[in-house]
Amino acid sequence: MSLEMRDERPINVRIRDRIAAAILDGEYRDGDPLPSVRALAARYEANPLTVAKAYQRFQDDGLVVVRRGVGMFVATGAAARLRASERAAFLTTEWPRVRATIERLGIAREELFSAAEERV
Repeated sequence: MSLEMRDERPINVRIRDRIAAAILDGEYRDGDPLPSVRALAARYEANPLTVAKAYQRFQDDGLVVVRRGVGMFVATGAAARLRASERAAFLTTEWPRVRATIERLGIAREELFSAAEERV
């Protein structure tokens, strides 16, 4: 399972995003162990130092706790904190572009919601 090669973001950021998505999707819950650096490096065909950098960012953000000799675990409340930060990032960076595209294309609110309901 390799990472998207078309994505120009640094690999550690892409790995971080994959782990964050897994936490948000409930694949990893509070207190759950995360894969080891080596296991994740093998899964994503990445350098272990790159994976360690992604994990370090989670530690810095308080989303992961390290238990020496045991491994890394999802911190209590990590999904809620991650959801709040991801939501804020979406609303400030992505939504303005999406909204501008909607307006540029002249998509009415009803049409937008109708299209969204059809996909569900």
